[in-house]
Amino acid sequence: MEMFSKLSGMLLHALETREPTVDLLVSFIDHWKSITNYYIQTTDESRPASQTDIPWRLRQMSDILVYEEKQQDVEDTGPCLEYLLQHKLLETLCTLGKAQYPPGMTQQVLLFFSKLLSQMQKPLLQLVPVYRPVQKLIGLCALPGSCTEKEEAQFLLAVCTRVAQDPHVLRYVLQLPDRQLASSSQSESSASSPVQSEHGLLWTLLQLSRSQRSGVRLKACEALLLLSCLLDGSSGELLPAGTQLGELLAGRLQELHSLLPLEELDAAELRSWPRPSWRSESQPDHMTKFLAWLDFLDHLTREAPQVLSVQVSQCVRHLWLVETLRPQLLNTCEQSVLVSTSVLCSAVRLVQSPSLLDQLVIFLLRTPSLMELLLQRCDHVSDQISMASLSLVDELLQKPHRDILDTLVLSFLRSRSYLSSPVGGQEDRQPESSDDGEDTQDLEDDPFFSDGFPDDHLPPPHLHQSAAPGSAADIINSFLCLVPVQVRSAHLLQEGGYESYVHDARTLVTQCQSLSLSWDWPPTLPPPTCSSGKEGDFFEGHLLRVLFERLGHILQQPYELNLQLTAILSRLCAFNHPLLDEYLLDPYVHLSPCSRSLFSVLVRVMGELMERIQQVPNLSERLLDTRRHLLGLNRHTGLDHLTLLKGIIVLEEFCKELAAITFVKMPLDQNQEDFCSETESSGPEPTELLEQDSPI
Repeated sequence: MEMFSKLSGMLLHALETREPTVDLLVSFIDHWKSITNYYIQTTDESRPASQTDIPWRLRQMSDILVYEEKQQDVEDTGPCLEYLLQHKLLETLCTLGKAQYPPGMTQQVLLFFSKLLSQMQKPLLQLVPVYRPVQKLIGLCALPGSCTEKEEAQFLLAVCTRVAQDPHVLRYVLQLPDRQLASSSQSESSASSPVQSEHGLLWTLLQLSRSQRSGVRLKACEALLLLSCLLDGSSGELLPAGTQLGELLAGRLQELHSLLPLEELDAAELRSWPRPSWRSESQPDHMTKFLAWLDFLDHLTREAPQVLSVQVSQCVRHLWLVETLRPQLLNTCEQSVLVSTSVLCSAVRLVQSPSLLDQLVIFLLRTPSLMELLLQRCDHVSDQISMASLSLVDELLQKPHRDILDTLVLSFLRSRSYLSSPVGGQEDRQPESSDDGEDTQDLEDDPFFSDGFPDDHLPPPHLHQSAAPGSAADIINSFLCLVPVQVRSAHLLQEGGYESYVHDARTLVTQCQSLSLSWDWPPTLPPPTCSSGKEGDFFEGHLLRVLFERLGHILQQPYELNLQLTAILSRLCAFNHPLLDEYLLDPYVHLSPCSRSLFSVLVRVMGELMERIQQVPNLSERLLDTRRHLLGLNRHTGLDHLTLLKGIIVLEEFCKELAAITFVKMPLDQNQEDFCSETESSGPEPTELLEQDSPI
C-alpha cells in the first residue's frame, strides 16, 4: 500500500510539472480538426448537429480558451487563442452556421460565440478576426422562421454586455464607417450607411423584442437598454445610430397602436387600465402589449443620456402622437374620439420620463387647435367623451411639468383682470352679488344658508390674498353655508362635517405641493394689470370656462361625471399658488361685472337648486335613500329626480371638501394639529360616498 501511494504521488507530480500549454494547444487543435473531419467523412447530411459530437467539441474548445486565459495575465495571448485568431476559426464557424450544415449548426455556433464573449476577459471585440464574424453572425439573427431565438437573444445580450464594458468597440459592432470617412456629408449618405442596414444590431434587437417568448423579449430589451446608455452624443459618428434607434422604437409603438381593436375597446376600462411593466412575462392582449412597450420607452428615456432621450421622445411625438393619434383625435366619429382620448389618458398616466412628458406637453398644449378642441370636449354632448376628456385633464394636472398649469390656468389669471376697480391696496373687498340678486355677504342671515357648523377650533386665516374681511371661520363657513339646510343629508347617516375631509385634503395638498416645489412660484400676488376700462376683458381660459360651465349644470349631469369634475376643481384649489388661492378659494374677492369665480358659480347653482327642489316630494327621505344607494346600503330607490338628488349630494360633499382644503392650506399651529388629529381618528370618513356607486 505504501509503494502504491508513492507511485501515485510520483504520477501526480509528473502531471503537475508538465507544460500545460502544450497539452492545451494540442487538445484544442484536436477538437477543431475533429469538427472539420466530420464534414469530410460524413455521408448523412440530414443528421442534426445535436446528434453529432460537434456540440461537445465546441464546448471543450471554449472551456480550453477560458482555462488558458485564467492561467496567465489578461494582456497575454495564449497559444490556443492565438491559433483561433490566426486560423480564422470564428469566420469558419460563422460560415458553417450560415449554411446550417449540419442542420442546427447555427444554434451551436451562437452558443460558442456567447460563451466566448461572456466568459473571456480580454477585449476581443476590438480584434478584426473577432468583430467581423460577430457582425456576420448578427446578420443571421432574427430572420423569418428562425428556430434559434433563445440562442440569438443570449448571443446579442453577450455582445451588448461586452460593448458596455468596452464602449469604444461600439462603432465596430454597429458597423460604422471609419473615422476618416465620417464628415459633414455623412447625412447625405446616411441612407446607405451600414448603421441603417436592415439586419444591423439595432434592427435585430427590435425584431427579437417582438418575440412571443418572454425570455427572448426581455433579453432583447435589456440589450437595447445597454446600447442606449452608450449613445450619449459625444461622438458625431454615433448620432445616426441614435436617430435609427429612436425611429425603430417609436415605429414599434406606432405599430402596436395600429393593432388596437378600437371598435371593441371599452373607454372606461382603458382609462383605468392597470399599468403593465415591460418586464412582465405575460402580455395577453394588444392594449397590454402597447402599454408595456410604452413603459419600456419610458424606462429607456429615463435611463438613457439626455441626447438620446430627446431623440427617442421626439420620434415618439412625430410617429405616434402626430402621425397616428392626432388624426383619430380630430376624427368626426365619436367612437374614434372616445377611444383615442381614453388611450391618450392611459399613456399620460403611465409616462414618468421628463423628455417624454415634454413631448406630450408640446403635442397637447402647444398645438392650439388641438388643445382647444380637447378642452371643449370636456363639455361635449356625449357624456362619455366629456368624461374621457375630463379624465385626461385630471391626469395632466398630476404630472410634474410646470407648463401644464401655466398654460391651462395661470397664464389667464396673471393679470388679475377679474378684479373690479379699484384693485390692489388694502381696502376691504365686498362680496359680489349673484345674478339672482342675492347678497352673498348676508348668506349667514338667510334661512336657506344657516349653517349650524361650529367654528370654535378654526385657526386664523392665511390665504394668499391682498385683503380679506373676517376670520378663517368666515372663509370656511362661506363654503359650508352655501348648502341650504333643507338639502343637507350627511347628518341623516351620522356622517361628519368638513373635518372628515381634512385628512384627504392634506394628502391632496401635499401631493400638489410636491409637484410644484421646483417651479419657483411667487409667494405673493402680482400687481394687477391696469384695466382698459372695457367690460369683458377678463377670460378665465378654456379650461376654467368649461369647468365652470359644467359645474353650473351639476344638477343635470351623471353622478360619475360630477365626481370627475369636482375632483379636478379640488386639485386646482390644492395647488399652493396665490392666484389660485384668490380666484378659487377666496369668497370675498371683489369681481368685475363680467367675471366669475368658483364661489360665484356655486352661488348660482344653489339658487337653481332651491327652485328645483320644490318639485321633489319627501326631499329629506329621498336624499337619505339616495345616500344609502350610493353607499351600497340600499339597492332599491326611485328613479324620479335621481340625477338631481345625486347632484345635490355631490354639491354638499364638494363644499365640505373645499372647506377642508382651505383649512389645510393655512399654516398649522399646534391647536390645528391637535384638532386634525382628533377628527382623523373619529369614526369612518364619508369620503366613501364619493368613491362608491351602486347600479340603479
